[in-house]
Amino acid sequence: MKVMQEKIALNLGEDVEIDGNVSDLYQSVNSDNLETILTILYAKKHYLEGTTDDKPPEKGNAKPSEMDNVKSLIKHIERAMYSAINIDLSSGKAKINLELYKKFYQKIVLRNKDLSRISIFTTNNDLLSEKALDALNINFNNGFGGGLDRVFNPARFHYTFSKKIDANLEKFEPLDNMVYLHKLHGSISWVEQENNSLFNIQEIPVIGGQLKGDKKHVLIYPTPLKQTQSLGSPYSDLIREFQTKLSLPNSVIFIIGYSFSDEHLNNIIYQSLASNSSISVVIFGDCADCPLVKIRDNRIYRIFGTDEAKPYGEDKDNNIHYFKYIVEQLLSNVDDNADATLLEAFTSSLKALKSDDS
Repeated sequence: MKVMQEKIALNLGEDVEIDGNVSDLYQSVNSDNLETILTILYAKKHYLEGTTDDKPPEKGNAKPSEMDNVKSLIKHIERAMYSAINIDLSSGKAKINLELYKKFYQKIVLRNKDLSRISIFTTNNDLLSEKALDALNINFNNGFGGGLDRVFNPARFHYTFSKKIDANLEKFEPLDNMVYLHKLHGSISWVEQENNSLFNIQEIPVIGGQLKGDKKHVLIYPTPLKQTQSLGSPYSDLIREFQTKLSLPNSVIFIIGYSFSDEHLNNIIYQSLASNSSISVVIFGDCADCPLVKIRDNRIYRIFGTDEAKPYGEDKDNNIHYFKYIVEQLLSNVDDNADATLLEAFTSSLKALKSDDS
C-alpha cells in the first residue's frame, strides 16, 4: 500500500490536468497510508457537503472550489488504485504470481467428487483467480451467468455443473474440477449497468494494464464507507454466502494473507464460532494482535514460522505461512499419480517379502 501511495504522489506532480491546489491538498494530508488519506478526504467531503453550498462557479470565475479539489483528489486516487490492480499479467512479477495461482487451483480441485466443491472467498479485486482458472480449463461459478451479457444472480451460487453418466437415464454426477469464487469486495471486471435483470451488475472483459474508463466499476475501495457499502448488493449477497458456508457442520476455513482489517467480515467469523460448534479456523500467519487469536479457542489454529531445514527458491523464502510456501510445499503435489504410488508401494512390499524369504 505504501508503494502505491508513493506512485500516486509522483503521478500527481506529473499530471498536467491536476490543479495545483489538488496537489497541495494531497501534501497536506500527512500519512503514508492510503486508507487513512481516503478516510480524511471523505470526512472533509462530508463536512463540506453539510456546511457549504456546492454551487457552480459564477461566469468568469473558473477557480475550482474546495469541494471540487477534494472530489478531484478522491477521483484521482481511486483511478490510480484501479490502475495498480488492473496490471498486465503476461509479464514480470505478475506473470510469476499467475503461475503460482495456477498451481494453487490445479491442486485444490483434485479432491474426491463425493466431497463438496471448494469455495474461495477473497477480498482481492484483481483477475488472477479468473485468469488462472480459465488457463487451466477449470469450471468456476462466480455468481454471473448469461450469454453475451453476463449478469449477476446470487442464486447461481446454489447451482453446480454436472455431467450425464448414463445416456438412457437421467443420472448425473458433479464435475470433478469445479470452484465457487466469491469476490467479497467486488472486481475490476464488474460494472453497474442498467439491464433486464434483477441485479444491475454486469461482468465485462478487462484488458490488463488499461486505464480506468468512465464506467462505474463495482469494487470497494479502502475508505470509511466500505463497511456501509458492503451492506448493498452485490456485496450483501456475497457476504451472506460466506456466512452460510461457515454455518455448515464440520466446515473448515483456511485464512491466508488476510489482515483482519474488515470488521464486517471478522464479525461473521466471530458469529460462526459462537453458533457452529464443529467449525475449525486455520490461520496462516502469526496475527498475534488479532482479536480472533486472543480468544484462545481450541477450534482456532495458527500456522506460522520458518522452515529452517528447507530454504528454497531464488530468494530462499522459507516462511511457511506465505502463499508461495503453502502452494509449493504444503499442498499435495499435483504430479503425484495415486495409482502409480500404490503400484510402487506394492512392488516395494513384494521385494521386501522376497528378501525376507531368501
